[in-house]
Amino acid sequence: MAKISTLSLLIASVMLTATAKAEEPIEIIKPAVITEPEKVELGKMLFFEPRLSMSGFISCNSCHNLSLGGVDALPTSIGHEWQEGPINSPTVLNADYMLAQFWDGRAPDLKAQAAGPIDNPKEMGYTHELAVDTIASMPAYVARFKDIYGSDEVNIDRITDAIATFEKTLVTPNSPFDQYLSGDKDAISANAKQGYQLFKDKGCVSCHNGPAVGGTMYMKMGLVKPFHTDNPAEGRKAVTGKEADKFVFKVPTLRNIELTYPYFHDGSVWSLAEAANTMADIQLGQKLTETETEQMVEFLKSLTGEQPQIMLPILPPSNENTPRPVPFKK
Repeated sequence: MAKISTLSLLIASVMLTATAKAEEPIEIIKPAVITEPEKVELGKMLFFEPRLSMSGFISCNSCHNLSLGGVDALPTSIGHEWQEGPINSPTVLNADYMLAQFWDGRAPDLKAQAAGPIDNPKEMGYTHELAVDTIASMPAYVARFKDIYGSDEVNIDRITDAIATFEKTLVTPNSPFDQYLSGDKDAISANAKQGYQLFKDKGCVSCHNGPAVGGTMYMKMGLVKPFHTDNPAEGRKAVTGKEADKFVFKVPTLRNIELTYPYFHDGSVWSLAEAANTMADIQLGQKLTETETEQMVEFLKSLTGEQPQIMLPILPPSNENTPRPVPFKK
């Protein structure tokens, strides 16, 4: 009878733990499962490939620096010929969890997003045709395309497919908060636990939920009070043309938020404490006390996961058939 009682208690405990996890608005980030390692490696090479830009200097990693939490740590990015970008560069880490890409959601997935900056005159300043010619000029790349795709054709569809496949591996599991959700109640501090409770009680979880703690919906920036900015971005309105979508942006992920400053689409706030207070004010119409701010920030820092350990790829050399870079304005 004692054995049955012990077993019953164990089963009940497991069931209660599983129910508690299911009820949490935030889900655990899982490690990447790599099923196409050769394509991932090609995608990594192309992610770090500066010759996909007119200058031969800007790569995907320029704005989504994997040494800096997948961002460039600037209010807005620096593009071709030192042009100022129109908006803050969102992190590439855990980006596959997003419902769409870019702040305004104009790209449905990572593959579509990868194509955008290459032929944007304010970003990489190239064309898709020149990008294809550049990659196709190097035999080492052509051989990889043939091995992976079954023919030696290099095209923008395959280039962006490979980049997207690599980017899907850029997840950040095993954060202290994930360990806490997995049952290790000592993985985060008492202050962080209080911060998480505040995060739920104040209503932050209505937008910031799921594995990425965001990225699954669009929301107006300045829901309760106007958000004042000089940034010209109009959010979803630029995609839909609807006035009701003005200043409606994709809710950003809060994973690794302590690393992805400055904050908001205009990159106007550098302090995580200020960002938390601003959002509480303009989105929820609430004020945080000094203690609540400290607790909230400690919780947010517990969302920093293991960063991707990337070995820099060795890229093939250019040759006489490779289009020459144009790094300076003429």
